[in-house]
Amino acid sequence: MLTGAQYLESLNDGRATYFEGERVHDLPGHPLLGAAVQQVADGYDWLASKAVDGRSPLATVPSNPDELRHMVDVVHEAGMMAHVTYTSIMTLATAAGRIADSAPKYIESIDARIEHAHAADIRITQCITDAKGDRSRPPLKQDDPDAYVHVVDRSSDGVVVRGAKLHITGASLGHELLTIPTKAMKAGEEDYAIAALIPVNAPGVKIINTTYATRHHDTRDFPISGTSPSPEGFVILDDVFVPNDRILLDGEVSLAAVFAHSLGLWERLGGLSGMADGADLLVGFAQLIAEANGLGGEAHIKEKISEMIIHATVIRACLEAALSNAESGPLGAAFPSELYTNAGKYTGAANYHLMVRHLHDIAGGSILTAPSRADLDNPETGPYVRKYMATRDGVDGEYRTRLFHAIRDLTADAFGGWPAVTDIQSGGGLSAQRIVPRRHYDLARARQRALTAAGLAD
Repeated sequence: MLTGAQYLESLNDGRATYFEGERVHDLPGHPLLGAAVQQVADGYDWLASKAVDGRSPLATVPSNPDELRHMVDVVHEAGMMAHVTYTSIMTLATAAGRIADSAPKYIESIDARIEHAHAADIRITQCITDAKGDRSRPPLKQDDPDAYVHVVDRSSDGVVVRGAKLHITGASLGHELLTIPTKAMKAGEEDYAIAALIPVNAPGVKIINTTYATRHHDTRDFPISGTSPSPEGFVILDDVFVPNDRILLDGEVSLAAVFAHSLGLWERLGGLSGMADGADLLVGFAQLIAEANGLGGEAHIKEKISEMIIHATVIRACLEAALSNAESGPLGAAFPSELYTNAGKYTGAANYHLMVRHLHDIAGGSILTAPSRADLDNPETGPYVRKYMATRDGVDGEYRTRLFHAIRDLTADAFGGWPAVTDIQSGGGLSAQRIVPRRHYDLARARQRALTAAGLAD
């Protein structure tokens, strides 16, 4: 296993990563990206403390619902890069089981890349979403053929790929990029049916970063985003050579969607787990600020919080159902229920905005206008802020002001916009999460029950 210090050193490998117009030569020392890098290093050290016989918990493949539930908790605690790495590895394991009969020649490569990831203790990010160009057109009908990642040259040693992958969480912070087709491909699109593991520092790889990390010098007003930033990568593959031993799929259009669907399952499980905790957090803030405002007993406030509680409970129940109803795959690994995972992820994403609206309605306008922590520190203004932000004995002005800052940071500032979009888009968007439950729901049983109830069963 790598230590946190060894991870930091591993980033000094010549990778081409950029932020706000400039190339970043020192990721750990960067004023905004450095905090995210340190979080990954801390995650390495935390995992090392949980090692069994010197082996990382990320190297564990669950074989039953209890082990799967435990792994969800482990990767959640270990941080974002541990999560995306485990999701990548389980995506490969899931895809391998699904293509073992139709394309057995790739199984050896997939197994070797999984074993390498475990042995080297590297971090992997998933690169699935292409630039896509005109969304109404397939790859071959785009004005620019590079709108989807594709093979542009071949040799006996490997292939050369070109294109871009968008919305890649932590792309600059990992070691390898799991690059897979974004959707099903058709005959004639063989060059677009390419899956591979590409080193972040491979020649031709360039990563442009964005982040919600606060630009404010005083992070006390940003208690959430100030402590847990994570950059998103715009990954450019500018004629990148991929050797044969890193190719996981090449030209089999009928299998292109297998990787995307495999990733979708694990991505949505991670999203569902995060939503369950996030929904509880929204409920907690709603109750705290209602009490601080003196409105905890008001009927319409209690009604909104009750609705938020029901939402949080349903999301948590879907997560529990997804884990409890885990299914065993072809290789003996446990996989979460497709039905409950997708139903829960859809429910959480579709109702998130309403839950935030309830919180904002309960809290009031001071979410945006509460004075800063620095104003509290100022001897000229601090006493006034404490006096007029207080509501009654036991609820002082500083406490209530800090609650407002936390709510703003979580739901109404740069970080607040992040879950508002990613809860919907991660894992394929709401439309994909509507399609999958229909495939796995026992519709025939439901029809038969309705026929029986109507006296039409015969």
